[in-house]
Amino acid sequence: MLLPRLLTALVLLPLLLGLVWFAPTVWVYAAFAAVGGLAAREWAALCGWGRRPAAGLAYGALVVGVLAVAWYLPARDRWLPWLLGLATLHWLAAAVWLRAGPTRLAALADSPLSALQGLLVLATTMLACAHLHAQPDGAIKLLFAFFLVFAADVGAYLAGRNLGRHKLAPAISPGKTLEGAIGGLVLCGLWALTAGVWIFAIQGWNAVGLVVLCLVVAAGSVVGDLLESGYKRAAGVKDSGQLLPGHGGVLDRVDSVVAALPLFTFGLMLMGLA
Repeated sequence: MLLPRLLTALVLLPLLLGLVWFAPTVWVYAAFAAVGGLAAREWAALCGWGRRPAAGLAYGALVVGVLAVAWYLPARDRWLPWLLGLATLHWLAAAVWLRAGPTRLAALADSPLSALQGLLVLATTMLACAHLHAQPDGAIKLLFAFFLVFAADVGAYLAGRNLGRHKLAPAISPGKTLEGAIGGLVLCGLWALTAGVWIFAIQGWNAVGLVVLCLVVAAGSVVGDLLESGYKRAAGVKDSGQLLPGHGGVLDRVDSVVAALPLFTFGLMLMGLA
């Protein structure tokens, strides 16, 4: 399992870096919209209303269509903060749903509301990525956001493997520990203090604000991961799909990102940095 996982990562990471660094924003958005469509198919497969293949295809097409329309809507920079604010409220609510346990999540997954939920989280992620990429020095800012999520994952893995004693959400994801979550927060704080302060060229209270924002985003990425884990548990599956050898499905790879990127971009907007 480790070798296919490594090989898949060695293929996907250079593609991501090259796309973000060299491609214009419209190409980045188009590529991410395609990823959103694939993730939407898997989201539908985890929900009671979308487990037929035709339903998954239709839902994936719907998400891609909404993203295409959103790109051409006028005054996007004026309504996008409100949409990202709505996504932020959603992730705060999701943290509460997780405390209610897998039964509550199973009921939500089987509800038609989960179709709107998936549309909200996937669309805001792709729009947030495009908005960040379009900023001055946007490529490196977007990569900073992605590596912030990677830092949360790596810190959680290392701390959880070596220090993990207390389960974070045993009914939803038995492998996650409180110590792992803290390790992810610590590594994200260090990433913000070093690369973040340099990339965003800030100091003083703005630097403090960026560190706090990155800690909030790291916590949000855990909520995104746990929400997908809860939906997979409700559907009785280990992975959201089989498209990525060693990793599972597309949604398995972006579950943390769909929470982190809208939160991060919205926070930067509030700070006047995006």
